[in-house]
Amino acid sequence: MENNIETLKYPIGHFNCPEVITDNHIKEWIRVLEEFPTKLKVLVSNLDDEQFNTPYREGGWTVRQLIHHIADSHHHSYTRFKWTLTEDSPIIKAYDQDEWSGLFDAKSAPIELSLTYISALHAKLVFLLKGLTKEQWEMDYIHPEGNVTVSLAENAGKYAWHSNHHFEHIKGLLVRKGWLQ
Repeated sequence: MENNIETLKYPIGHFNCPEVITDNHIKEWIRVLEEFPTKLKVLVSNLDDEQFNTPYREGGWTVRQLIHHIADSHHHSYTRFKWTLTEDSPIIKAYDQDEWSGLFDAKSAPIELSLTYISALHAKLVFLLKGLTKEQWEMDYIHPEGNVTVSLAENAGKYAWHSNHHFEHIKGLLVRKGWLQ
């Protein structure tokens, strides 16, 4: 297994949004979002506190921080969907994920808090996404970092990718350490 820093940071590569997002892309992204909470919970179910406090790579977040980050980040994504569905191209609020992941709760809170939250949040998110119309998928928000316009379809893709991205961070660590059962 290659262990260079870019591979460790981006084990599935960077998110590349298709130029044309099809119904099949959206269905696949929703499937990923629907299955992710269970898949993540199974992956980390046998880890102990020491393992949760192990960085997934040198200089990277711990498994605990990654799981709490996923909950925080996906919370923001859900809110972005809601803002976009209820406002005209809103400018969303960005947050400093490194600062959030450095907070006391991200470093020490029980994993079960975020695993339970991710499960409930994804259930709500998937329910919402399955009910969107073609026109709603095309609605967009503006991300203030770079003044980038993001459609709801692209946002679904980003967070399906984000789920798989961090899952592979954790899985890669477990494989390298021989912790995967």
